[in-house]
Amino acid sequence: MHAIRPANDRDIAPVAGLFRGVRRACLPYLPDLHTPEEDLEFFRDRVFGACEIWVAGATVGFIAFRAGWVDHLYVRQDRQRNGIGRVLLEQAMRTYSPLRLWTFQKNLRAIKFYSAHGFREIERTDGSRNEEREPDMLFEWARS
Repeated sequence: MHAIRPANDRDIAPVAGLFRGVRRACLPYLPDLHTPEEDLEFFRDRVFGACEIWVAGATVGFIAFRAGWVDHLYVRQDRQRNGIGRVLLEQAMRTYSPLRLWTFQKNLRAIKFYSAHGFREIERTDGSRNEEREPDMLFEWARS
């Protein structure tokens, strides 16, 4: 079992760094639109204020969610496929139903992961509505 806990202000910088590192390692097709400082500001000023955030271990993974939405779920590349993402996602699923989330169409591992956890695709876009301009997909899950 992987230990997770609610994030606190000391987690802002590690979470922002993990977000940046995982995106660069696992989603190399995405443009690098922001500096590390802008990422830190975004997490400090927006994500930590709007979302419930849980972290795994020494910030090897995190989830940010709010009523109806999973905004972020990232696990360090070398710790993926070990159940950390599942434990984090289950925390959001215990807290809210239904949940929606976006993922990029090229992110086949995420699509497989969310589908395996009961999320179903409800929309595809050409990417014109996201900052990266990358085609994406909207998924939804609801407790039975």
